[in-house]
Amino acid sequence: MGVVVTDAEVTLADVLSLRLAIDEPLEDGTELVLRHRTTGVERDVLLGSPGRRAREATLAVSLAPLDLSTGRWDAYLRRDGKRSRLRSVDPGFSLDHLDAYALCRRTLAYRSYRTRNGFLALKISDAEPVAEVRSIWFREGRFEVMGLLAYTGLEDDDSRHEAVLTLDRRQTGAHLTATATVQGVRFHAAVSLVDVLAADPEGAGIWEPSLRVDGVSSPLRLGSRLDDVDGKRRRLHYPSARVDGVLIRPGYTADDELRIEVGG
Repeated sequence: MGVVVTDAEVTLADVLSLRLAIDEPLEDGTELVLRHRTTGVERDVLLGSPGRRAREATLAVSLAPLDLSTGRWDAYLRRDGKRSRLRSVDPGFSLDHLDAYALCRRTLAYRSYRTRNGFLALKISDAEPVAEVRSIWFREGRFEVMGLLAYTGLEDDDSRHEAVLTLDRRQTGAHLTATATVQGVRFHAAVSLVDVLAADPEGAGIWEPSLRVDGVSSPLRLGSRLDDVDGKRRRLHYPSARVDGVLIRPGYTADDELRIEVGG
């Protein structure tokens, strides 16, 4: 069965929309099969036949009713018990689309993508509200961060919301706050590096930032997940700063959450 995905997107309504290049019409009884890469659990959807010869076909599959768990799901086509992985030439990435998708309040986030070997797959992750980091820099003795509030349900407009950036060091219980700016779903926050050192003069440690925003029920963790870069802890490195001989640098955890490392 000669089928290649030329365009793949999960719409704002969590519908998997596919455009296929096909050698011949899909036969009655053809199924789209999604297989969880770790557990092997499968979900299948019976596809209709285009009913005529064509070089293209379009499919729309609602994902929410399939009860898909978090993780990565590989896509197959199955006919008469035989199945083959669904090839794709669409990289499946648009930062603008991901930003728009993240504006809605959700519990799960669905994303289609092309694997390294050129096959269609889905990535499903929990979608709790988060402050998505887009830029980090040190300047004029301050640590600054800006980004997008994701999955909060706030409107992307000119409304201003009261907000506070908080830095916590669990090891010692040290705590530091600074006023942040939130307009619509865009945020900017800055904190003095001198204040960071003064808040816990005992020595080296890891600080965990979060953002409290008026209208959002719980503090938002700062992280970076709305892109196609996995494993930022190894791949993404920011410039560091040195204050009174102490090294300060931002970085990410294995779960792509932002941390501030002082000393070490």
